[in-house]
Amino acid sequence: MRSITTFTIQYAHRFYNFKGEAQYLHGHTGILTIAVEDTINPGVNMVFPCNEIRKTAWHVIQNFDHALILRHDDPLLPAVLGVYEKQGIRNGAPTNQMKGPAFKTELATAHPDCRLVVTKETMTVEGMIKIVYELLKDKLNIAKITFVSGDNSACQEYPVKGTRDRCPCCGIALDENGVCPKCGCRKS
Repeated sequence: MRSITTFTIQYAHRFYNFKGEAQYLHGHTGILTIAVEDTINPGVNMVFPCNEIRKTAWHVIQNFDHALILRHDDPLLPAVLGVYEKQGIRNGAPTNQMKGPAFKTELATAHPDCRLVVTKETMTVEGMIKIVYELLKDKLNIAKITFVSGDNSACQEYPVKGTRDRCPCCGIALDENGVCPKCGCRKS
């Protein structure tokens, strides 16, 4: 069975070297849906608490919210960073509170202090799905990710391997010692 959680993010991007309207800087409201698959945990009668999926995923996804997403070779990138430097916000500002931890993968690098994500490939709905899966595949049993942005949408299903040990009291994944990081319950 699957537990499904949805996130809404606001972001700006462009398709560098694209011969259409998307070559211009523009913004979107994106809707990201993550389906986690496992057995139903008999202690709490659910696969995985959706609020825990939200916490786990939002930890990294929030880097895309209210962010500018540019491809690594986009000439706008150094220009934007230059403006941020002149404005004194390249390394963050007191009002920049909603940010996740920086990350760097083969597909993307998050610079949360300046609300910027730099991608290897053009940021499409398909690209977002690949990035999110790469960031979360070791944290959740992801069965499917869907991303809708404007009139565009894509989804990808993934094979789920095995089950995760979950707390019988609150349903979240147990740590490597069989202890719940939320409530301290031990696997019996």
